[in-house]
Amino acid sequence: MVSDTLCQDFNAPDPPGPGIDPRSYPVVKNLKLVSMPFQNRTRKLGYVLIGLAALGYPKVAGAELDAASLQQRSALDPPVQSRATEAPSGDPAAAVPGGLVELGPGPDLQPSDGAATESFSQPIPLFPVRDNAEVRRFLEYFQTGYRRAVVERWIERSGRYAEMIQGVLRAKGLPEDLMFTAMIESGFNPVAVSRAGAKGLWQFMAPTARQYGLRVDRWVDERLDPEKSTVAAARYLRDLYTTFGSWELAKAAYNAGEMKVMRAMTALGSRDFWDLTRGQILKDETKNYVPAIQAATIIGREPERYGFASSQSGPVPYEIAPVPQGMQLASVAALAGVSLETLRELNPELSRKQTPPGGSYNLKFPIGTSQRFMEARYRDHKVAKIGKPEIHVVRSRETIGSIAKRYGISTAALARWNALDERARVRPGDRLRITASN
Repeated sequence: MVSDTLCQDFNAPDPPGPGIDPRSYPVVKNLKLVSMPFQNRTRKLGYVLIGLAALGYPKVAGAELDAASLQQRSALDPPVQSRATEAPSGDPAAAVPGGLVELGPGPDLQPSDGAATESFSQPIPLFPVRDNAEVRRFLEYFQTGYRRAVVERWIERSGRYAEMIQGVLRAKGLPEDLMFTAMIESGFNPVAVSRAGAKGLWQFMAPTARQYGLRVDRWVDERLDPEKSTVAAARYLRDLYTTFGSWELAKAAYNAGEMKVMRAMTALGSRDFWDLTRGQILKDETKNYVPAIQAATIIGREPERYGFASSQSGPVPYEIAPVPQGMQLASVAALAGVSLETLRELNPELSRKQTPPGGSYNLKFPIGTSQRFMEARYRDHKVAKIGKPEIHVVRSRETIGSIAKRYGISTAALARWNALDERARVRPGDRLRITASN
């Protein structure tokens, strides 16, 4: 459900914390990603690259995501060390040139397999966080009033997706801390929907989702598939970093669009995101978006340091099996012996609660249930083929249940073969298929 997503988590009234103006918080409801056609987007991206080159930007074209290149930028990105001056182990945090203290892996969220607590593996490349008033403001904001309970929910949900997201980011050579972008985007709610129509963990708009390989149509919306949308988000963030050479600018562009960030850079003659926040081109939502992610990163890496419980949830294991086109999830659930709610939760991308046309569809099942589905479907198919006509003409007072009983088949099978609900009414003269289609 989306009732406690990021779109609504911060709507309830609450007295502001000390020195915090709740109106300044970036409630990410109207996320606007670039939604232009691919040809226009490509041409405008070219304009971005030309403009960046004119500004002397060093990371345009062929940028490498390595630790050395980020360390060269470290003087601009000192991390927050609020409320504590020691590393989680109790040893002083290691100082690096430029006054930075790198945020090493701490006793963070539970691993997604639900085993003993483990740290996140060291992100590569390094991911410095700015130590400034904006980040500290959000660090306090997330711990104040009712917002604390909201962040607690975010951390709890994160355990289900952390291992998967980190694995995708590592495979793409990206910092694992980018997973906390999803914390601000959706609160780790895979079915979150904004008023602007952005959906999923990463709040993709449909045009950008399609550009990055996600299927979005009347049957399937892969923005709601946690794994596929994470792969798309990783590719998009990598492209933005390659363009701007800065994770702060890349995140700003993720929220506002590349062209808006480019205009702000040109107007202010700066490549530093924090300089751009003093101008008028970027909206307040974008100005707050980046420090909010950095504050979420600090809390997410070490929740217990800030009074939050580590996530105790883990991923729901599943298996995949092909299901014929046009099958209602209710029928699949009945054959597999699982609840419809469980099947829908595993396959939220199916917009019409049935498998799409165009061939079999790889459906997610709870572990151990796909074989049960295959066996039950085979039995229905076999029974229906023995000694029965292909079509039954409904007579007066007959129901789907009575017809199924007459032919020795299940009500669910009869309803499925005729694209009906098991409780649907049939009328005299209706023609029902009573054998499975080949």
